Amino acid sequence: MFVKPDNKLAKPNNKLMAGRVVLVTGASRGIGAATAKLLASQGAAVAINYHSSSEAAASVLKEIQAEGGKGLTIQADVKDEAQVAAMVRQVSETFGSIDTIVLNASIKFVTASFEAYQWSDFEAKLVGEIKAAFNCCKAVTPTMIERGKGCIIAVSSAASRLPKEGLIAHNTAKSGIDAFVKSLALELGPHGIRVNAVAPGLTQTDTASTIPEAIKDTARQMTPLRKLAKPDDIAKAILLLASSEANFITGAYLPVSGGIQML
Repeated sequence: MFVKPDNKLAKPNNKLMAGRVVLVTGASRGIGAATAKLLASQGAAVAINYHSSSEAAASVLKEIQAEGGKGLTIQADVKDEAQVAAMVRQVSETFGSIDTIVLNASIKFVTASFEAYQWSDFEAKLVGEIKAAFNCCKAVTPTMIERGKGCIIAVSSAASRLPKEGLIAHNTAKSGIDAFVKSLALELGPHGIRVNAVAPGLTQTDTASTIPEAIKDTARQMTPLRKLAKPDDIAKAILLLASSEANFITGAYLPVSGGIQML
């Protein structure tokens, strides 16, 4: 006699993010876009934040809606406190209180040796990265605390623990994000709020398209899985941490790098 296993994940109609309201920053392309689409496919109402790529954000929303999902696009510079506050109000008025935020917005940086680096460029990346995360968390945590639950996921980088030459500002900024995540996890845990970081290795995004193929090939050979990540690979890790399946995980740093970074 066949007995059907009692496995919730095996049920096709059991969506991991059903009823959830999610804000994904920097969601018009790359990892952010893949994350927005995946979380929407799993039942979440997703706000697609973008800074200047309105057409790309609209395309992400169109894909979500074509699959029967719910979403909206919303422009905001996450380094601007007032714009972030207005964005959070708009999302809440449309879908209800935000219970999950994915801090994915990327702050541009200069690639150069330390000798060639200017303080102004270093400061722009470091302060911009931390300020964006700070602003977003300040805006969403009050209602999370009030409701006694919430989920914050920051997109860090393997570079925060495996620094690369010429990326001193990026390496340092992402290390700051890691520390920020751990501090928030400690402070917000008693309120039922989980805070974690996902750390991608080299991922095939628009940004990576400028990297020479020789460097990509070297990275593939150094990676135990012998391939580079796609945005969907990172999005799936974010889904894992956002779902209730991870409800006892907080303060974690999850490498998603095909094994090039092992803890």
